Order: sequence, then C-alpha cells, then structure tokens
Amino acid sequence: MMKLKYLRHLIMLIMGIMLTTNIYADYSSQRPNRRARARKQYTSPEIIKAEQDSLMHDSVYVATHPIDIKEEKPRTNTLQQIDSVIAMWRATTTVDAYDKYFNDYVMACERIDTTLKTTNMDSIYVARLEALMSPIPLQYNAEVRTAIERFISPNYATIMSYAYYYFPMIEEELINAGIPIELRTLAVVESGLNPLAVSRMGAKGLWQFMPSTGRHSGLEINSLVDERCNPRLATRAACQYLKNMYNQYGDWTLAIASYNCGPGNVNKAIVRAGGTPSNYHGSFWDVYEHLPRETRNYVPLYMGATYAFAYHKAHGVDYPTPPLPLAVDTIMINRPMHLEQVSSTIDVSLELLKILNPEYSLNIIPATTKSYPLTLPAERITDYILNEEAIHAKDTTYLKEYTIQANLEKKRSEAPAATYYTVKKGDTLGAIARKYGRSVKQLMQWNGLKNANSLRIGQRLRVSPK
Repeated sequence: MMKLKYLRHLIMLIMGIMLTTNIYADYSSQRPNRRARARKQYTSPEIIKAEQDSLMHDSVYVATHPIDIKEEKPRTNTLQQIDSVIAMWRATTTVDAYDKYFNDYVMACERIDTTLKTTNMDSIYVARLEALMSPIPLQYNAEVRTAIERFISPNYATIMSYAYYYFPMIEEELINAGIPIELRTLAVVESGLNPLAVSRMGAKGLWQFMPSTGRHSGLEINSLVDERCNPRLATRAACQYLKNMYNQYGDWTLAIASYNCGPGNVNKAIVRAGGTPSNYHGSFWDVYEHLPRETRNYVPLYMGATYAFAYHKAHGVDYPTPPLPLAVDTIMINRPMHLEQVSSTIDVSLELLKILNPEYSLNIIPATTKSYPLTLPAERITDYILNEEAIHAKDTTYLKEYTIQANLEKKRSEAPAATYYTVKKGDTLGAIARKYGRSVKQLMQWNGLKNANSLRIGQRLRVSPK
C-alpha cells in the first residue's frame, strides 16, 4: 500500500514538472532573445539600396498622388451681406441704447415718486427736472408745465420717434462743438425733427435757418441745393451759433432765447430789464417780460421737450421706431447725378432717397465744380459701388432736360398739380405733413383747418400747393 502511494506521488510530481516545462517553452518562444538582439545582423548593400529605392518610390507617389480628403471650406459672406449685418447691428444698438436710457428714467421716476409720496404733479415735475442734472438750468413754472403736458401727449409720439434717427447725429455734432448734448431737443421745438419744415417767415430745415442766416453760417442755398435742409450741415451751423451766443451771454437759457429771436432782441430785453448786454449775469427768466411773445414760449417749450424725451415712458407713451433706416452712410459724388439714376438701378426707392437727401431741391446732385454727399441706407453702400458705372450710364436719360439752363429754370418754375391724401385710421396731421415734406401749418392753411387734432377718417387733404 505504501509503495502504491509513493508511486502515485511520483507520477504527480513528474506531470507537474512536464507542465511547467511546456509553459516556459511557450513563453521563451515569444520573448525576443537577448543575445540575438545584441548581435548585429549583417545586411548586404544590395538589400539596403533596394529598400531605399522602395521608400523613395512610395514618397514620390504620395507627393504626386495626394489623398483626396474633402475638407469643408470656410463660409464666406458677400459684401452686401456684411453691409446688411452691420446696418442691422447699428440700428439695434441705437434702439437698445435709447431704450436703456428711457428705462433708466422710468426707474428714476419710481424712486422719486416713492420718496415724494404725493400725487401733486407740480412736486413730481420739479423733482424729475432736478433729477435730469442738466447743465442748462431747467426751472419749473406754469409755462414749463404747459409745455411738458404738450410734449408728453401721445399726439407727439410720432414726431418724437424721429429722435432715433436724428439724435445720434445731433449729439455727435454737439459733442464735437463742445456744448451740452441736452440741446438736442431744441430741434424738436424748431422743426418737429422735419428737415423740410418751412415757417411762414421762410425759415427752413431741421434748425429753421432764414436764408440770410444760413448763408452767413456757410450753408449753400440756390436753385438746386439748400443746405439748410441737410441735417448734419445745418446741425453743425446751429452748434456754432449756439456756442457763440453762450460765449456772449454766459447763460444757456439766454443763448437759446437768442436762437429764436436773435441777439438784438435779447440785448434790448436786457437793457429794458436794467442790465448791460456786454456784462450781464442774469438768465432768460430775468428778462422774460421784455422778450417777444414767441420767445417767451420758446424756452419753456425747450424744457418741456427735454422732460418729455426723458420721461415719456413714465406717462405711458412709447416712441415707435421711425420709417427710416437707422443706419446710413454717405458717398461723395463728383459728377452731376439725378437721384432717380440711383433708385432705378439699386434697391432703394426715390421717396427714401429724397428723405435721406432733402437738400437737393430738384433731386439733382449738381457736382460740377465740387463733390456733394449722397446719403444711402448702410446696407446699400456696396450695391451702389458695384453698380456705379451703370448708374452713371443713365446720365443722358435722367439729366437731359436739366443740362440746359432754360429747361432747368422752366422745370423749377412749373407748379405741380395739387396732391391730395385721404385720412386713414391712426393718421395725425404731423405724420401726414412729414410724409409729404410739409409743415403742419401749411396743411392747416391749405385745408382751412382750425384744429390740428380734428381729422376725420376718409377726409381728403391737400398736401401740396395749387
């Protein structure tokens, strides 16, 4: 029994040794031989050259037969698309900036009204005017209250909405002149932000220059061009005038008064009030009773417009965006051109061109001896440049009747047939006047209207002279 048990253990030992030997052999066959690795193998020169030739052939093949990997090309935009994006960005930026400005004053109103704890509008108006912190003193009285309530009326919302278009340009010129940007609302009082507005005395444009004053300010005024209607040039001239008047009087309310009635009438009022024009330290209110009636209303109207522009939302009034491109640019024209040459070639209407370029009385840019600006929607600048040759090719079609001076004078003297407009729901006399480049007073006079707010739906209005 012991022998049998011993034999069994011996057999198991032998089998274990054999199994271990097989496993080690398998591992050794897969493991590199250290000595073999250490030994440098001999390779004949013929084999080395053959391998080099093969590598060279493969490299040449790859170089001359590139792998066709389709890469996605970067997306490119046309110049017109870029113009459109920039125009959209500028318009959005303008609206957002003013909306933020207005909303800030809405929050200011909430703080003021909560602090005052009163429903007395006089106290509220005083506190809100003080909160404006204007370098132009905004005094409050019955005349200013009347002006405030006039401009916060929904009837003025359409007129005030043109601030989105004109105020950025006006503010730029005011800043360049080094005078308060709060003077921007003076243009509302002057023309209702209408560059074609004409007064009964013959003053014209956004800033209502008389012909003599306009020429004295360097504005060109003739049969073809009236730069009193050019918003930027007229604003620049108005800034210089206001700056000169402030330097003379040292008070912005007197400078504003002199813009309306002239420094001569202001000087007379100062003398009648017992002062000396060359060394006067008072304000508009100190000489109020001695000024012309229109001027006595003028400065309060300015203060009312300033209040309304800042606080209109607090009175439940919203300014819609105007029917004008908020982003525009200019191109200098150095040869005569009719606006219809442009409108018939690129996608911009003649009516819009006339609104954007109101200084060209007969829709002609008379660039014979000097260059003149052409204002276009910003998204149409590239279109104009790409089509400039085609636009100029239409000279003979659109300028033929204007090339002879006799024809030009005849065209100017021709009285066009009267134009009529039928009043629709939501129309206001101010909006209709602006649409046709007229003043509210002209429409009232031509149609025998006594009240500008008494329009009827379906009413037929004459919107041009006979």
